[in-house]
Amino acid sequence: MNSSSCQRTATNSGFTLIELMVTIAVLAIIVSIAVPNISTQLANQRVKLTAVTLTNALKEAKVESVIRRQSISLSYDNSSNPRVINIKNSDTRTIASYSYESKSTIKAAQSSVTFYPSKHVNTIVTYTVCDDSSLATPRQVSVTKLANITSQIGGTCS
Repeated sequence: MNSSSCQRTATNSGFTLIELMVTIAVLAIIVSIAVPNISTQLANQRVKLTAVTLTNALKEAKVESVIRRQSISLSYDNSSNPRVINIKNSDTRTIASYSYESKSTIKAAQSSVTFYPSKHVNTIVTYTVCDDSSLATPRQVSVTKLANITSQIGGTCS
């Protein structure tokens, strides 16, 4: 074997600086496209998690009012840290407490609702769950007069 063939194989192995720079540029473009989508997905996930937590708390309050045969109230507090949803009996003793995402906000015309053993509530209420990020899609949790609880995408966070 002559020395020129050994040199040729040695010089052909590896990457050139231009090839590495092109690869890094392509990766940078892909990452710059993916990052905003990931941020939006995380914000939507926070909103969905808070809406599920609120829905579960409302359902628990409804069931507790029937089981205990007394009125049960549910209230939320966006100003506390951690943010909480409290379920209290007629003696204002806390039955259960749920915490939710600190970047999420629950909005409603009134901050509390009372469930009665006769399976109805004191007022119809629609909660809107929002996120600190304006990219997130808000969700609504509604309670009808007959204490039916539903969750869906919608509402405004302005």
